Amino acid sequence: MAADAPSTVPVQLVEQPRLLKLKESFIAKFGSAPKFYVRAPGRVNLIGEHIDYCGYAVLPMAIEQDILIAVEPVKTEVVQLANINSSYLDFSTSVNNIQINKSKPQWHNYFLCGLKGIQEHFGLNNPTGMNCLLDGTIPPSSGLSSSSALVCCAGLVTLKANGKTLSKVELAEICTKSERYIGTEGGGMDQSISFLAEEGTAKLIEFRPLRATDVRLPSGAAFVIANSCVEMNKAATSHYNIRVMECRLATKLLSKSKSLDWKKMLRLQDVQASLGVSLEEMLTIVEEVLHPEPYSTEEICKCLGISLEDLRSQILSQNTQNVSTFKLYQRAKHVYSEAARVLEFKKICSEAPDNAIQLLGELMNQSYISCKEMYECSCPELDRLVDICLINLLQGHYMVNCFPTDICVILSDESCSLWLYYRLCFWIDSSSQVLC
Repeated sequence: MAADAPSTVPVQLVEQPRLLKLKESFIAKFGSAPKFYVRAPGRVNLIGEHIDYCGYAVLPMAIEQDILIAVEPVKTEVVQLANINSSYLDFSTSVNNIQINKSKPQWHNYFLCGLKGIQEHFGLNNPTGMNCLLDGTIPPSSGLSSSSALVCCAGLVTLKANGKTLSKVELAEICTKSERYIGTEGGGMDQSISFLAEEGTAKLIEFRPLRATDVRLPSGAAFVIANSCVEMNKAATSHYNIRVMECRLATKLLSKSKSLDWKKMLRLQDVQASLGVSLEEMLTIVEEVLHPEPYSTEEICKCLGISLEDLRSQILSQNTQNVSTFKLYQRAKHVYSEAARVLEFKKICSEAPDNAIQLLGELMNQSYISCKEMYECSCPELDRLVDICLINLLQGHYMVNCFPTDICVILSDESCSLWLYYRLCFWIDSSSQVLC
């Protein structure tokens, strides 16, 4: 078995009502019993928004809400997918002809991403067919990583069904790459925490190489996750990828201004590493090199000395080809300042001063303001949640990764978390919900 492979846990279904119900539904659907079950959790990011794809560390933790799949390997060359939620239609396809439709990111396409990623990694010429029934408890398109959890779950399903083994790190890296089949240019946080999470701790996730470090949160700290229920599917729009491209373009312009090989530079962290300067110094460089006004594609081409055709074919993603302006200054400023906040967050957790919760709350507040003003990834419903928290003098609040973001993560003292839960239920109208 690969070192640090995902664990296999025997369970008594009679002690697991959800699994027992899933088994009964599976038998009713396919006429036979599942052979095994696979689970992948969702996540909430405490701090480090939109910086994983820029090469910087993030600080998420897993949540109880998850994707659970019952699986039966079959001798046919067909994968049949069904969902406990009847609003998600059944789907079947040949395991030897996986086609992923980027223009319509339906639920089954995320499963196919994980399936295809494992197939290609091992070069499987005759992969095992499967019957699969999914049960998900992560609110869809909510910023809690339901899509990535499904990709991870599908990758693990395919691995197990075909008798292969990989480490958790290898699985996370493969699933990060395979989710890009659907067009999302993610950085790897969601997949990494889904595989590398451990009970009782948050994780500092670092990249190149991928590694996870325990971050023990202050004693007495509690996080309440409030969902405004504004849905946004990252793969269904260009909003998310526009942010990725803006950071990539900022990388190119900053690199060229410092006589670096800008064509090889992809991430803002690459610029810092090549220059050997601090995050604070990078913020000064951003002020010196980039202007706050949006850059037109013509100006970007002039700065880089390339044609519009080269810009579109060599740098921009498929669904950002027709974007005419990009905000480079604001995105770079957010990334470098947010990367510094992540490191400060971890430092406070390590040192555990008496006022740790207050200090962490201040960092989370700063992160929210930067996300709202510099990265423009908030929405009116989320802002209302934040206002409710501020009015009631809570320690902190924060949003998680999506566009528009619709999750507010509130850091509070453990003693008032239950009070907060019920107060939010009272203040927020029926279109919102409190998850934890």
